[in-house]
Amino acid sequence: MASLNSTRMNPALTGGMTSGIFTAFVSRLSAWNDARITRKSLSQLSARELDDIGLCYGDIKDVAAGGLRR
Repeated sequence: MASLNSTRMNPALTGGMTSGIFTAFVSRLSAWNDARITRKSLSQLSARELDDIGLCYGDIKDVAAGGLRR
């Protein structure tokens, strides 16, 4: 009688999972870098310049995270 070892994952399925994980990682890395650049740029502005655009130093983190809406 023949037996079949079915414990191996289908390469077609694992490739899809790997691709999805990689895509999610790249997406999160890109979002983190965009927030970092925004924080850095806004941190270099003076209090007067931030006031001109309706922000203060305490708002920088929220703006960089994309959460501040006025």
